[in-house]
Amino acid sequence: MQSIGLELHKLFNNQKRYSFPFSKYRKEIPSNGIYIIFEHGEKFRDFDRVVRIGTHTGHNQLYSRLKEHFINKNKNRSIFRKNIGRCILNREQNPYLRIWNLDTTTAEDKKANISWVDFEFEKQMEERISNYIQENLSFCVFNVDTKEERLFWESKIASTLAQENDIVPSREWLGNYSPKEKIRESGLWQVNGLEGEVISEKELLELKALLEENSYK
Repeated sequence: MQSIGLELHKLFNNQKRYSFPFSKYRKEIPSNGIYIIFEHGEKFRDFDRVVRIGTHTGHNQLYSRLKEHFINKNKNRSIFRKNIGRCILNREQNPYLRIWNLDTTTAEDKKANISWVDFEFEKQMEERISNYIQENLSFCVFNVDTKEERLFWESKIASTLAQENDIVPSREWLGNYSPKEKIRESGLWQVNGLEGEVISEKELLELKALLEENSYK
């Protein structure tokens, strides 16, 4: 059998793909599920390379989570957006990177960090991040109803792809500028859940059956 990482890329590349703007496909996107993101210019063998695996914890929040990444200009609600901003700032050797890493989500964090924030600059950065995401990223989705199952498959898929040494980013990949070593080494826009158990051959068959079931809905 070929590597499971390659099998996953075959499987996900064969799913219906969405890109921005995706609002007209709202009824096609399941209420609960997992999203698999691809990035322009990134390849693995003959396939578009997966660069992020994600889900949501709240019930019926998949579409809202996608909007937080692609549309809503708030990096404190999307670690994905925050990481892309980190790379842009690091690539440009911009000292604002230290401030960008601060959080102002909670009242406590806001009180501690708000005086450092350049709101106009961050507004410009959020616009740049949105442009990058909307112009370069696409995704497929599949339905997974329960939170436990979603977290299970998210971890399994991410760990499997992160731990396959022959899946590597291109030299031009923006993530190469990440201050986060795990992003640079894995080629994935995430740092959590990369060191768990990988997908077994039995689980791969289960995942294929799950996506086949989705295609008939």
